[in-house]
Amino acid sequence: MKKFCYSAFIAFWSCIATLLAVNVLATGEKGATPATPGYSLEEVAAHAAEDDCWLVIEGKVYDISTYVARHPTPPSVLLPWCGKEATEGMRTKGYGRDHSSTAWAMLEEFQIGVLAESAP
Repeated sequence: MKKFCYSAFIAFWSCIATLLAVNVLATGEKGATPATPGYSLEEVAAHAAEDDCWLVIEGKVYDISTYVARHPTPPSVLLPWCGKEATEGMRTKGYGRDHSSTAWAMLEEFQIGVLAESAP
């Protein structure tokens, strides 16, 4: 009986040690964040159509092409902002009211990169 208990004890701690090692290795891989692509305003400007709409909002680049038709307003409200810096549009809705926190959260799924710093 002593051998069985001792073997079970060793097996238990071996499993724990293995799980910890796997967790540490997996965390190391997740911790390395991939480089976020940077886009210039010129690159963003090339995407200024209803079916190809990129926006820059607070330094982040979003591709909302698939969302334009689902937006609660007609596409004509979003189209003037396509291919441009659109922080003002997001912050004011064109008449001084910020979008809801839900709208800001939804926007994150469309982020494709950041605005690249322009060379001096």
